[in-house]
Amino acid sequence: MFNYACLNPISEVGISCFTDEFSKTEELSDAQGVLVRSASMHELELPDGLLAVARAGAGVNNIPLEDCAKKGIVVFNTPGANANGVKELVFAGMLLAARDVVGGINWITENKDDPDIAKKAEKEKKRFAGTEIYNKKLGIIGLGAIGVRVANAAKHMGLEVYGYDPYISVEAAWHLSRDIRHVTDINEIFEECDIITIHVPLLDSTKGTISREAISRMKDGVIILNFARDLLVDEDAVIEAIKSGKVRKYVSDFPNPKTAGAEGCIVIPHLGASTEESEDNCAKMAVKELMDFLKNGNIANSVNYPNCDMGVCQAAGRIAIMHTNTANMITRFTAVFGDQGINISDMLNKSKGEFAYTMMDIESPASKDAIEKLKQIPGVIRVRVIK
Repeated sequence: MFNYACLNPISEVGISCFTDEFSKTEELSDAQGVLVRSASMHELELPDGLLAVARAGAGVNNIPLEDCAKKGIVVFNTPGANANGVKELVFAGMLLAARDVVGGINWITENKDDPDIAKKAEKEKKRFAGTEIYNKKLGIIGLGAIGVRVANAAKHMGLEVYGYDPYISVEAAWHLSRDIRHVTDINEIFEECDIITIHVPLLDSTKGTISREAISRMKDGVIILNFARDLLVDEDAVIEAIKSGKVRKYVSDFPNPKTAGAEGCIVIPHLGASTEESEDNCAKMAVKELMDFLKNGNIANSVNYPNCDMGVCQAAGRIAIMHTNTANMITRFTAVFGDQGINISDMLNKSKGEFAYTMMDIESPASKDAIEKLKQIPGVIRVRVIK
């Protein structure tokens, strides 16, 4: 039996995926697994018995990834589960920026008591006229689960689509329309596109991707969409560029004092993945990741440990080891089992940065002595007996 805790309300559609082997606990100290959405875990004391954290969403800036990795706690996210919800809001943002629908609605609200509102609206509507997005050039930075959906949908809406992603996955490439112009220099996006949308994770290497220098390369009247993370964009530079006329509109899904209410900024209250369908999909994926890891030791969509999958164990036993990514670790693990006369029938070892993960299926159960010897090897963080 495994215990799980929820740090936020989690969709019942997801919770219902748990089997009878899993029980909900209100005490974090009793949990082997945690489900979380937006709650900050940086101030929490992580119990020694905690094995995994599953984020029902893509962003993991609310989770102390390094601390978790050092304690042998695997952190999952759910890439792609909310992709359609975000994609749809991207197009809403694109249309709101191209046509001053917000300004028009606000004018109607302000003049709602005027008996001649219909007649006056006909005169005033030219103030809110905009442009169509058809035949415009759309630049997409990041062709992951969301970026690919935006790209493919944009083609159907008649936009000319440029896509930039030096790390595009094979799976994403397979799903990307052949009509997308895949560029290898991000400056081509900045210089050629009328509308630019960014869909990359927030990393040290991506922070400020849309910089002051990047904005200087853009067309006059460019529209910038940010449904990824606010720090990917130099918002001070954007606000200056709006005032100068360089940037026509900036649409962000991340409210902050800098952009909220600022001229030319359309700020949405982080609604990208806030649909019933997205929350259900994220919860279902997070629960399945958590169950597979706790029951079988398999890792899928981890952000701090490598992905590893050996299916359901058919051997007499399975051992999973979190350890540092250093030389000769496998030799030391196999030596322990060799000294015990235990044959390894299958093994998988993967690394991710400073950390690595090894799973071994063995033909006879591991003794307590063998497990203790594995734990004493320098660099070993955690040893789990899966079976």
